[in-house]
Amino acid sequence: AIPVRSSRLPLLSDAMPAPAHLFPLIRNCEISRIGSTACYCHHKHLCCLSSHFAHSHFRYAPQKKFAAVYRPKENFNHFIHTRDHGSAPQRFYLTPPQVNSILKANEYSFKVPEFDGKNVSSVLGFDSNQLPANAPIEDRRSAATCLQTRGMLLGVFDGHAGCACAQAVSERLFYYIAVSLLPHETLLEIENAVESGRALLPILQWHKHPNDYFSKEASKLYFNSLRTYWQELIDLNSGETTDVREALINAFKRLDNDISLEAQVGDPNSFLNYLVLRVAFSGATACVAHVDGVDLHIANTGDSRAMLGVQEEDGSWSAVNLSYDHNAQNEHEVERLKMEHPKSEEKTLVKQDRLLGLLMPFRAFGDVKFKWSIELQKRVVETGPDQLNDNEYTKFIPPNYHTPPYLTAEPEVIHHRLRPQDKFLVLATDGLWETMHRQDVARIVGEYLTGVHHQQPIAVGGYKVTLGQMHGLLTERRARISSVFEDQNAATHLIRHAVGNNEFGTVDHERLSKMLSLPEELARMYRDDITIIVVQFNSHVIGACQNEEL
Repeated sequence: AIPVRSSRLPLLSDAMPAPAHLFPLIRNCEISRIGSTACYCHHKHLCCLSSHFAHSHFRYAPQKKFAAVYRPKENFNHFIHTRDHGSAPQRFYLTPPQVNSILKANEYSFKVPEFDGKNVSSVLGFDSNQLPANAPIEDRRSAATCLQTRGMLLGVFDGHAGCACAQAVSERLFYYIAVSLLPHETLLEIENAVESGRALLPILQWHKHPNDYFSKEASKLYFNSLRTYWQELIDLNSGETTDVREALINAFKRLDNDISLEAQVGDPNSFLNYLVLRVAFSGATACVAHVDGVDLHIANTGDSRAMLGVQEEDGSWSAVNLSYDHNAQNEHEVERLKMEHPKSEEKTLVKQDRLLGLLMPFRAFGDVKFKWSIELQKRVVETGPDQLNDNEYTKFIPPNYHTPPYLTAEPEVIHHRLRPQDKFLVLATDGLWETMHRQDVARIVGEYLTGVHHQQPIAVGGYKVTLGQMHGLLTERRARISSVFEDQNAATHLIRHAVGNNEFGTVDHERLSKMLSLPEELARMYRDDITIIVVQFNSHVIGACQNEEL
């Protein structure tokens, strides 16, 4: 049995400065005693009843006595009904306006400005939104226009073991990508401006929701690391045009290296010293899109996904994957791991579909516990602040840890040339893909954007449905179509379906209201944080570009 002690403090949280003494993170589940049964969870399940661990990504197999609580997500309705213990059926927890208020709290929309009444960009604009399950939310999102080069950057970031790493990556990665894309002359101009104390050329124009904050305390540290990077790019100048694929890979790897180095070196400022350690010991996956004219590049590290929405000649919608999950379900990833480590470790590299039996994604930023040598981990912990040295999580060494690094932040980059039939791109953390198939995502977003609904026969999935129930389903579908434009944001509309869809594929208000009114300690049991960006493409511009190439 795993003893559980409650803790209200979030794991490696960004929401507060370092406490006087670090919370007993992993002591809650006695990780040192159970060894390889501990699961360094990327997400998807819980490890214990502690509200602290309801929002962390450390995970253990639930105990039998908790079986009634640890029900699969699809059994949500059964759980809701069994909670009543025979009492009268519960009414809706939230009214439709209250549901809308929750769903729309974090939505953001951006429309690419027109010049002389025309939009000359291949991007019309984008909608984004987030729905938390963890408290605080561990997902992040970013969007920016490159000002010194062409193109737009958009990305979603899924944190685990807290939100520190996802926050840092969401702030910093786009700068590393933008710098990687800059020509040598512009890099020199920026460096000369810093040397002489002149104002810098703006590199990015950010498109951020008010809740998407930047860490002011770490801005100088982050700038110094970025400057060192562009100085090295200046010294290594080859005179060749920068390849986007190479720039994306270099930016991902360099940022991860800087995160690691900053944690090793430390900082005389105690707050910053603790911050860089929290960033390094937590982790984050990233899925980033760079759109420049008809050239779309997707750089993915981890298990968030990019999906292209394509409109077929008959008006129907299809989905095209533009990323691959880096986890145990990807045979190529498993083979890559085996190639990088001795044959003697084949049986221990991936256990229970997790890296070393602990971590679900096989690529991620941070997570230095899967990258540093044991000696380095011990040195940093022993010489670090007391909060770190007293923390059993940071002192824990993964089992069968012989030939690190076992984890990389190097992205897999896919290039796609946009066509007029490519109408939109969806970037989303796996909180969406756990609940919806990509084909349903393509149809829902496509119909939302065009206002044209292709009715399919109602599928009942083997359920026995009476004539009255079928009438109710048809009436509900008609009402859903007439009210589709209540959502002014495509990402919000998608989240509404992801959380509220019933077994027949329609939004059930009762289910939606119950899911959104679950208390903090239960919400994470039935869904993950969901972060979505929907990018709408300009078919006219894309078609014109295609014709010019012919």
